[in-house]
Amino acid sequence: MEMENRIAVIDIGTNTFHLLIVRQVAGKLITLYRKKIPVKIGQGGIHRGMLTQDAVDRGIQTLFYFRTLIDEFNVTTVKATATSAVRNASNGKEFVERALQETGIHIDIISGEEEAQLIYEGVRTAVNMEDNTNLIMDIGGGSVEFIICDSKEVLWKQSFEIGGQRLYLRFHQTDPIASTDLDALVIYLEDELQSLWQATEHFKPKTLIGASGAFDTLCDIYHIKKGSWMFEQNKTEYALPLDKFHEISKDIVSRDRDDRLRIPGMITMRADLIVVACALIECVLQKTNIEAIKASTHSLKEGLIERALKTLEKKHQ
Repeated sequence: MEMENRIAVIDIGTNTFHLLIVRQVAGKLITLYRKKIPVKIGQGGIHRGMLTQDAVDRGIQTLFYFRTLIDEFNVTTVKATATSAVRNASNGKEFVERALQETGIHIDIISGEEEAQLIYEGVRTAVNMEDNTNLIMDIGGGSVEFIICDSKEVLWKQSFEIGGQRLYLRFHQTDPIASTDLDALVIYLEDELQSLWQATEHFKPKTLIGASGAFDTLCDIYHIKKGSWMFEQNKTEYALPLDKFHEISKDIVSRDRDDRLRIPGMITMRADLIVVACALIECVLQKTNIEAIKASTHSLKEGLIERALKTLEKKHQ
C-alpha cells in the first residue's frame, strides 16, 4: 500500500501567519485545512528592526495552535518559513529558537531572494502563464517581491523592504490618506524601485500576476460589484480588468477605514494596508507597459509544498 504524505506548511509573515495542510494521494494534492491569522508580528517594532515582546508572545501562541492542528491531522512533514519582519529583527533568531523549544516547530528564516523564488514556484502551480513574459508581485507586510518570469524560468527577481506595514507607518498619516502623502509615497516608490523599472524595460512583461493578499481582496470587490462572484473550489487564477482596478483603487484611496469596510468584499484584516497596496500597484502600472492583471490564489505556501514534495520524491527514489 502506497504511503500517504501529509504536509503542513507555515508562512510566518509580517502581518499574517498562514497554515496550509495537504495530503498527497496517488500523485494528487488534496487540501485538508487552511488557516490565516492576523498575528501582526511586525507591529510596534518593524520600524526599529525588532520584534516586541507582545508580538513574540502572539507569534508563539499562534504556533502552539498550529501545532495542535498539525498533530490532529497526523502530518508527516512540516515546513515553516519566516520572512521580512523576522529576517530584519535583531531578536529574530531568539524568536525562532523559542518557537522550536516551546512548539517543536523548526522555522527557516529565508532571504528575500529565496522568498521570491518560492513565490514563483507557488504561482506557477496556479496560473497559466502560456508563453508570455509576466511580472509577479507579492505585497507582504514587510517586503514586496517582484519576479519577471515565464512558465519555464525566472528571468529576474528581487525583494524590496517596502511592504505594506512599512509604507503604512511612513506615509498613511491621516485617514483618508492626504494627497500630499500619496504624492510623497509615489515619489518614494519611483526611487526605491529603480532596478525594477530597468528590468521591466529590458524584459517587457505584459501581464501583472498578483500573488494572493491584497489582490485577492481587489478581485473579491470586482466580482461582487459585477454581480458574478461565486467562489469556485478549484479555480486558482482570476482576471482583474485594468480599468476596473483603477476604478476600485480610486474609490478605496478616497475613503477612511470605516468607509472602506463598507465596500462589499473588503475584509477587516486588509482595510488598513490596502490603500498603500493600491498606490504601489498604480505606480507599477504607470511605470511599465502592463496590459492585463491576473490574481493567483497560490503564493509562497504552495511553493513550499512543491519543494517538500520534491524532497520526498528524492527520498523515495
